Amino acid sequence: MGAKRAKRAHLAKRAKAGFVVLCLALGALVSEGRPRADTRHGGAKAAPASPGLPSDVAKRLRSGDDAQVKAALDDVRVAGRGGAPLVPVIVDALERGLSPTLTQAAIETLGDTEAEGASLALAWYSKHRNVAIRRAAVQALARTRGTVATTALRAALSDPDPAVRALAATGLGTLNAREAVGDLFVALDHRVAEAAASIGQICVGGECDKLAGKLGSVPFDVVTSGLDRALARPPADVADDIKVKIVARVRELGTGQANRFLRGVQSKWPKKGSPRVRQAIDQAVIATSGSPGAEEASP
Repeated sequence: MGAKRAKRAHLAKRAKAGFVVLCLALGALVSEGRPRADTRHGGAKAAPASPGLPSDVAKRLRSGDDAQVKAALDDVRVAGRGGAPLVPVIVDALERGLSPTLTQAAIETLGDTEAEGASLALAWYSKHRNVAIRRAAVQALARTRGTVATTALRAALSDPDPAVRALAATGLGTLNAREAVGDLFVALDHRVAEAAASIGQICVGGECDKLAGKLGSVPFDVVTSGLDRALARPPADVADDIKVKIVARVRELGTGQANRFLRGVQSKWPKKGSPRVRQAIDQAVIATSGSPGAEEASP
């Protein structure tokens, strides 16, 4: 019995050793495709080299020397999207702490990479106590895109700084953030003029007509900054029925200002554009041509 027990123990020990060797071998194969940890910086992964970037750019970003960090950020900015692999290194530098000037430069650089992976860090800085940094972060979020960016920009519509609110409204239009249309209407009602243009970029159906319904309660040039964009969108986005309604609402104002806007739309209407909408525009121009100020040159 003792000999059998000893033999089983010996076989188990050999099996365990073989399993460990197999795991080590598999681990080595898997790790071949992974960037190795840089033990000089607390185990942080080294950023892979990117074409067009100096080989020491990551090292300079980690140096802690303001001049070197600034020069490295400039290199990444010039690379644009090619600087995306350096996003984790830039975020790490921000987390370690940079001067306000370098913090803003790093945030702007993250935007230049257009990497969605930068959005989380930028979203945090969009709530920073320094208004210049908030502005930079909000502007950068429109370039990095993604759900995180959209959520942060929607929140920024309520920022106490008018410039941040304006940048957030413009950014949501740039991101084609359909889910933010309601927020943009609220912002427009709270005098964020830039919200109108973004609504015009992304509205559908009744939303576009709702924007036209703001004529008379919101400054004309603000509302028409959005209507101009809605009218220019393809029929698949904004149907001819809605465009005709928009033209009719402007026509009903019967002012020289309305005539000048309609003539501007008329001059830009594509030759292959909807004949029906073109007819509505032509008729509206004629109907408002006798209004005071209509004779002034169109913009």
